[in-house]
Amino acid sequence: MNSATTYRCWAEIDRSALRNNAAVVREKLGPDVQLLAVVKANAYGHGMVGVAEALAKDAQIFGVANFEEAAILRREAWHPIIILGPALPGEIVPIVEGGFIPSISTFEEAQQFDRAAKGTPILINFVIDTGMGRMGVPQAEAVALFEKVAALPNIKIHSLSTHLPVSNDDADFTRAELAEFAELVKKLRAEFPGDYKAHVLQSAGVLAFADPPFDIVRAGIMLYGISPLPEFQNLLRPVMSWKTRIALIRDMPAGHGISYGRTFITPREMRVATLSAGYADGYPRHLSNCEAEVLVRGKRCALLGRVTMDLMMIDVSRLGDAAVGDEVVLMGRQGDQEISATELADRANTISWEITTRIGNRVRRVYV
Repeated sequence: MNSATTYRCWAEIDRSALRNNAAVVREKLGPDVQLLAVVKANAYGHGMVGVAEALAKDAQIFGVANFEEAAILRREAWHPIIILGPALPGEIVPIVEGGFIPSISTFEEAQQFDRAAKGTPILINFVIDTGMGRMGVPQAEAVALFEKVAALPNIKIHSLSTHLPVSNDDADFTRAELAEFAELVKKLRAEFPGDYKAHVLQSAGVLAFADPPFDIVRAGIMLYGISPLPEFQNLLRPVMSWKTRIALIRDMPAGHGISYGRTFITPREMRVATLSAGYADGYPRHLSNCEAEVLVRGKRCALLGRVTMDLMMIDVSRLGDAAVGDEVVLMGRQGDQEISATELADRANTISWEITTRIGNRVRRVYV
């Protein structure tokens, strides 16, 4: 099916760019470290199943946020799947039956999985809280709780993990946190020998703190070609190009309001194009009246007025050849110009992760 003539709003996902970014991870870490490809939140908006298929030969493990995502992914991928978030009570048995690897923070959680396993050991990810404050065993209690959890008859430790809360912002804290985690892993392995692995590095960790890398790395946003640390962006290739079309072009007189609230009044005669995308597709309403731009025929065109649910307006006055049906790039490259996720995020006062993950289901993902 030809996306150029079929879709009103779509995202082209470059599979070769995905593999390139996975290769960057491998180059930084060497052949012995396992790649846990994080495909939660619909692969950061890129399409979980399609991304998993593209990375099937590059990743050894996939990471999702919850049981629902794991169940969807299992239909297409037979890699080990770690559920990175805590399980709800009603998900315990399905997680065991599905053979997924849950993440646990408390002894009560471990007991629930132990009872549900009924004689068949279940692998778990033992999470330690070294500063994130979101989930995990408090660091000071980790050794004592690990001993209790490891003694449960139907529990087998797959991995130890923690999370870096300020790897984008505070290098000193992050290095100290990593050193403490490394010492804790060493202590646990000395007291409780086993073949369990350790993982902590996410994208910023892979790029800036990969010594030591531990046994597994959880690569997320960097796989999609967005660096959480600007100085490493040149190593990565953006994976998504987000596009829409001109649905209507009109010549507007001076003094005419554009969109809800009349927050933009035409200062002169203007040629205004209406695009077939809006905030229901995931384009941030916060970009209204923020000097946001899109690309048409390789030129930057200003967004006018407020983004509406299904449509948005742009200025094409200086494009004499703009036509209904023209491809418009909301994010990505066209000609010599590029609008990055980081640019959109900066203008919307948010982060790149939110820009891609909020792209809606009616935006078709087209894998190229």
